[in-house]
Amino acid sequence: MFILGLTGSIGMGKSVAARDFAKLGISVHDSDAAVHRLMGPGGDAVKAVGDAFPGVVKAGSVDRSLLGAQVFGDDLALRRLEAILHPRVRTAELRFLGQHARLQTPLVVLDVPLLFDTGGERRCDAVAVVSAPYREQRRRVLVRPGMTETKFQNILKHQISDYDKRRAADFVIHSGLGRGFSLQRIRQIVTLTQEFVGSHWPPFWQRRR
Repeated sequence: MFILGLTGSIGMGKSVAARDFAKLGISVHDSDAAVHRLMGPGGDAVKAVGDAFPGVVKAGSVDRSLLGAQVFGDDLALRRLEAILHPRVRTAELRFLGQHARLQTPLVVLDVPLLFDTGGERRCDAVAVVSAPYREQRRRVLVRPGMTETKFQNILKHQISDYDKRRAADFVIHSGLGRGFSLQRIRQIVTLTQEFVGSHWPPFWQRRR
């Protein structure tokens, strides 16, 4: 099974690229969706987040706007939140990989916004980065509800730069050149990676000596 990491900074079009992989029949594990489930009704992280950030749990789920108000601009609070969420997301990811290993799926995609920031590239056979010119990135982000220039710049400050991500990537998907161009690139990546057998599953601690 070949594990392809998919990442990109905010506003680069990573979510659209992930949907394009899925439309081509590739199984995608969406880390953002996993976080939503963890903090949604009955989610495994609701109690821990509520204990760490009093007042953010409403009607059995984490109110993301209230949580954001406590975390925004506070590096210690952000690290505290990541310490709660990241291990749980990793557990969900391992379940996904185990399931597809049993099914002998040739290629899977791990959609992880902070892949390089958390060292996640070390558990992938290759990494694809979605990128767009800064002007286009900024335009996309600032039309989002509740987004401001200050929030946008703060997010960028806490992420590895697009330049460094592209330098570290095995593949770059340019989303600023039109959907047709990026979809063609995604098809090329799928064709290429499906020809290889990955070396990152099972995890090293499950391998026989």
